[in-house]
Amino acid sequence: MKFVVVQGQGMADEPIADLGGKTPLEVARTPHLDHLAARGILGLTRTIPRGVPAGSEVGTLSVLGYDPAHYSASRAPLEAVSLGVELGPEDVAFCLSLVTVEAVEGGDVMRDHTGGGVSTAEGAELAADLQRLLGGEGVEVHPGVRHRHLVVWRRGESRMRTIAPHALLAKPIAGALPTGPGADVLQALAARAQGILAEHPVCRARLERGERAPTGIWLWGQGRRPSLPTLRERFGVAGAVAAEVDLANGLGLVVGLARVEPRDPTGVDPDLRTRTAHALQSLAEREFLFLHVEGPDEAGHAGDPQRKVEAIERLDADVLGPLLEGLRQSGDDWRLLVMPDHPTPCGLRTHTDEPVPFIVYVGTDDRKTRTVARRYSERDARENGIFVPDGHTILGRLLRR
Repeated sequence: MKFVVVQGQGMADEPIADLGGKTPLEVARTPHLDHLAARGILGLTRTIPRGVPAGSEVGTLSVLGYDPAHYSASRAPLEAVSLGVELGPEDVAFCLSLVTVEAVEGGDVMRDHTGGGVSTAEGAELAADLQRLLGGEGVEVHPGVRHRHLVVWRRGESRMRTIAPHALLAKPIAGALPTGPGADVLQALAARAQGILAEHPVCRARLERGERAPTGIWLWGQGRRPSLPTLRERFGVAGAVAAEVDLANGLGLVVGLARVEPRDPTGVDPDLRTRTAHALQSLAEREFLFLHVEGPDEAGHAGDPQRKVEAIERLDADVLGPLLEGLRQSGDDWRLLVMPDHPTPCGLRTHTDEPVPFIVYVGTDDRKTRTVARRYSERDARENGIFVPDGHTILGRLLRR
């Protein structure tokens, strides 16, 4: 038996006036997802427990079957695992986002949490120079992907309050700066980085091309080395993770999954079809696959409904299409779970804790001759009447022998 989990990060949304009062899932052309919805189990579930911040680390824990009320892992240490950065028991990791902050009347505003959409190559050059100029005295900067990088504070402090930059889009940053023990260290690093980026050739070249450039760094998501029981220990399965972001790759590694592909040393990110093909190859040798897609979440943060529609359509065509074809040709019995980790509504440009639609599909569902006229969308999932209060319980049901 093969088990596959596909997570469309931030794929769920709310009705949008520019889309005729529909959500991106309702507007997107998704023949493969709709095929699954018409023959499998379609419902709603809550991946973010009430009162818990709607972070991707929380939602992804739920998708992988871990109750966020009992298990936790901060985002930055998970990214450290993915990047191969070792953390000692007293070390603290922080997400370092290259951001664009704009001065407006009344104060500075978070204009772009991606620093204008820097490439992985640009981000690596900026991170290397930040390490050279900021590193030392127990502080290290490690390059990641595009605008997302990592700071490690050896024998550092983790109790300060920080906020994710994507939660501040188009908002003043004055009340969101780090506070509490150790916050002075973070603020000093950010102040020095601002001067470095203002003069950096990468940033100057972007501005000369008429593009946004990073104006500063934002440190957040801190935590110490994570420890979770593995999926083999909890459910008796071994498998692999194929993800577009270090958070999902890192969590997969922590829970015992093998990484499908190493980081490309050229800094070129593989496209969705290539990643799916690698994932299918890994599934030939393993029984479990966690396949993660980031595009819908980034479009939601950008507040761009049409871009989100296109990201969902790419997920359907370039992930679900070849994935289903490979599963059908494998000759194995298989089960599939599709669900987001949380909504990322375009109108809000940040995560929410609202329920998300999920599909559970068994390979034998392909043989059904009678189907139901429904699509994979928030509306159809709600109208179908199936609601699972605790999203973390769904994977356990999928894995039952």
